Amino acid sequence: MGLLDRLAQGDISALARLASYIENGDPLGNDAINQLYPATGNALVVGITGPPGAGKSTLIDGMIETWRTLEHRVGVIAIDPTSPVSGGATLGDRIRIRERTDDPEVFVRSMASRGRRGGLAPATAGMVHLLDAAGFDRILVETVGVGQEEVDVASLAHLTILLQVPGAGDGVQALKAGLLEIADLYAVNKADLPGAEMLVRELNSIAMLGLDSGSKARSPHVVKVSAMTGDGVEKLVTEIEKLGSERRDARSPSCVRIARAEITALVTDRVRRSIDSDCGQKQIESLVVDVAERRLSPRDASEIVLSKLSVSTSPGPDR
Repeated sequence: MGLLDRLAQGDISALARLASYIENGDPLGNDAINQLYPATGNALVVGITGPPGAGKSTLIDGMIETWRTLEHRVGVIAIDPTSPVSGGATLGDRIRIRERTDDPEVFVRSMASRGRRGGLAPATAGMVHLLDAAGFDRILVETVGVGQEEVDVASLAHLTILLQVPGAGDGVQALKAGLLEIADLYAVNKADLPGAEMLVRELNSIAMLGLDSGSKARSPHVVKVSAMTGDGVEKLVTEIEKLGSERRDARSPSCVRIARAEITALVTDRVRRSIDSDCGQKQIESLVVDVAERRLSPRDASEIVLSKLSVSTSPGPDR
């Protein structure tokens, strides 16, 4: 029996094997997604991001509990940053999120970002499709929000939660954060700590300003939670469900945005692989001296490289 047949029967080992193929860019994984894709589009995909130590994993654990009481099947994709030095990643979320080996309706997968900017692994979208096709109707994608460019999670989620904690910075600094501009919900964790109420007021003020291209029509709600005690988690899930109900239609702006972003990401990755290949590097090296000695502008050089590169239609493994 093939892996897809076993997946259709709820075989978790088949799901794990296919997840590995997808993460490694194996052609078997790509073929599986192509075959499974028509059966996807049923899951609510929620991105969650925030600074290290904000309590994302503990909050996710509480959200899983709430969704399971509502009989939802929950998948979690936890993205860990890849070290630019060693190339390794901690992959610790399967440790931090409590073990659920006795619950086949919960699947947690940690992935390395593999150097991709924005905090997401190249195969994350494929993993979302796999869990969706496997019948997980609530999918959480967790990424570490560090810096102003860690916003890619919003490109593949129906809605995004930004988790903040008291004492993480003043309001002026918060106004600079790109993460605040893409969040659909703000969650303030450790709400019993000093400064929590002030943070809530600041986030409410930011939401009212409409930082999403200056649109005051978009006002993210602020929800106070205590991931450790579970206070506020049910309210957060209720807010997620309200927002998600209007964003899952195939023709909704959210779904169209996700589809556009995934196509763009795949094309970008293909071009990047072509440039990283030996042929691509040779094309660049032949122009480096001309650019360094100002005989050719970097833009003109890039046009020459792109015109000469042969971007294969074979996906191949991701680098």
